[in-house]
Amino acid sequence: MITLIKTLLVNITILLSLTYNANTLFPFKVKQMLFLKHKFTYGLIGAFGAFLCMLYPIETLGETHFDLRMIAILIVTLYAGWISGSLVLLLVLIYRGIIGGAFVMTGLSVSILAFVAAGVFRKVFLTSSSKFMWSTIIFTVYSAIYFVTIYFFVPLLYTSFYFIYFTVFYLTFISMVFIIEHLIRTNKQIEEMMYLDKLNMAGQMAASIAHEIRNPLATVRGFIQHLAEDTQDKQFKKYSPLIMDELDRTNKIITDYLNVARPSKFQLSLLNVDNVLRDCVELLRPFASYSNVSITYNESGQHWIKGDVQYLKQAIMNVIKNGIEATEGQGSVHIETKVNPSSDRIVVTISDDGKGMTHEELKKIGLPFYTTKSKGTGLGSMVTNKIVREMQGMIEYESEQDKGTRVNISFPLSDKN
Repeated sequence: MITLIKTLLVNITILLSLTYNANTLFPFKVKQMLFLKHKFTYGLIGAFGAFLCMLYPIETLGETHFDLRMIAILIVTLYAGWISGSLVLLLVLIYRGIIGGAFVMTGLSVSILAFVAAGVFRKVFLTSSSKFMWSTIIFTVYSAIYFVTIYFFVPLLYTSFYFIYFTVFYLTFISMVFIIEHLIRTNKQIEEMMYLDKLNMAGQMAASIAHEIRNPLATVRGFIQHLAEDTQDKQFKKYSPLIMDELDRTNKIITDYLNVARPSKFQLSLLNVDNVLRDCVELLRPFASYSNVSITYNESGQHWIKGDVQYLKQAIMNVIKNGIEATEGQGSVHIETKVNPSSDRIVVTISDDGKGMTHEELKKIGLPFYTTKSKGTGLGSMVTNKIVREMQGMIEYESEQDKGTRVNISFPLSDKN
């Protein structure tokens, strides 16, 4: 019995250490877009972990070859996809076939079953807010089939083995899911800290130059406006509106920068998110109609949060306006709300069917001066992100080129009373 536990502990150590190593190479992220190099890397790391587990099997059960390689197949397939999982499975099957033995077909079968189980449940597992519940369901379904298979085809086992092996299997599987989810949250916090550092950098730059530039701009604009009224020069009259527009645009850039730089004075109060969304839709409906874009808003009840009405409207309208402009003159913008019971948060989803963004463009959203528009300042998304964070909210962007963009904004719910 002690030998059995010692062997399983070696397997556990192998799997957990390789999980951290995989995160070092390619940090785990929420809804991460995996390129082929990521998939092959995760597949090779998973296969290496499975190999090491197979090198240290339980040796007190005759010709059987029990270890925890199936966990590597399950985890890699669930998180990295079927390509990575197929690579792990293929290499495991080859190595298990080389090992051979009386129960080689049983060993191959239970490995294939792990891949199939993970593939069947992968979509619902990744989209679920309760990973641990679905991990338990996946384990229960797989272990039931696994138990029946070895019960009928491997007659050498004793009762206590089943209890110890499947208990360790479950605890290791759940632990790996917990560790990966923890690493995903940690990586996200690190990205948030880096983003806030960039915001502070932009703020320091703005504070040092904004006022020095703004005053001469106002003076120049005033003189041009005054001269345009009295001059008989047709060329000057023709181009003075253009000059003033450019001066106004420059002033707007400085204003946006100041919005990022100076601490916002939020007037926090209890507000109805649905009323704010309805107002934003009505305010932008004429602009959408002019752009030949339809706006739809699906209400799902009354939801209350603590925040500043005016700043929230500014943030929501920025996102909706971006969606309208991204459709390039034809399309739709859809807004809906949904409550996440597990985290007690309201999620506002704003999606469009516009041109979308590439993976590289998506990574740069919210950075200073980055924009996908020809006439954008690159500060609108930055201000929006800052407002959402100031109200204890979270904002996430999902996009696919030529298919559209989806923005999820979530806030903690508050009791109306």
